[in-house]
Amino acid sequence: MPDTTPALVSTEWLHTHLSAPDIRIVDATWHMPASPRDARTEYGEAHIPGAVFFDINEICDLENPLPHMLPSAEKMSSRMRKLGIGDGNRVIVYDNSDVRSAARVWFMLKAFGLWDVAILDGGFQKWKAERRTIEDIPPIPRMRHFTARFNTTMVRDLDHMLENLDTGREQVADARAPGRFSGAEPEPRADMKSGAIPGSHNVFFRNLLNEDGTFKSPEDIRVCFEAAGLDLKKPIVTSCGSGITASVLMLGLHLIGHRENALYDGSWSEWGSHPDTPVETA
Repeated sequence: MPDTTPALVSTEWLHTHLSAPDIRIVDATWHMPASPRDARTEYGEAHIPGAVFFDINEICDLENPLPHMLPSAEKMSSRMRKLGIGDGNRVIVYDNSDVRSAARVWFMLKAFGLWDVAILDGGFQKWKAERRTIEDIPPIPRMRHFTARFNTTMVRDLDHMLENLDTGREQVADARAPGRFSGAEPEPRADMKSGAIPGSHNVFFRNLLNEDGTFKSPEDIRVCFEAAGLDLKKPIVTSCGSGITASVLMLGLHLIGHRENALYDGSWSEWGSHPDTPVETA
């Protein structure tokens, strides 16, 4: 069954539906490791009424040395229940981040079987700019039953990516900035190679966004992927630094109706630190 759930809602729509009984609002703000900002502190100071905080750095596989890799289905179920997110809810995710981290949580919820999830277009920045209601008191969630059903077809691992170098069955779209993709700029994480997965295509995630942080039209998003040399009739795997902005590309593909895609969860944090992975530079 194809996923036809609308992936974006406007600030006006959310303002109108804030008190709807089936709506759950999630603050998915995450900042780059070198950023001086703290997402949880910011949430405590101001958030959309009723929003719960989704900690990307904690709702993950903490035993994996790679950053915020997907958690087990059991952990995902437990954390969602505690956040009051359950089967039958419509979840609206937003962020106050420069890297549109809400897309990561959108992807995670989809990967674990919750289809009725959308992103607030423009995020908290647009909400605040429009002087809409905010609060600093966190809600007390009522625990809900959440059934995590992990969809393995949405995720790729290192072995698959290495095999794909030989088969070329799936195209790879890299969401990092052009300088990092080409190897001209160093990686923000220490002890990491510079460059890109051989044969991959650079689709800088910011190219999918308007200046106000909202997403471009499907037509313009399609142009971004095609201009990078991708054939939208073929499968695509998205990658980035650590799986955050690769999710922005996943959302972009969803918006243009491209469904045969997956995300390389380890992304460059894994590929760039592995001793045996080949690297391509411009």
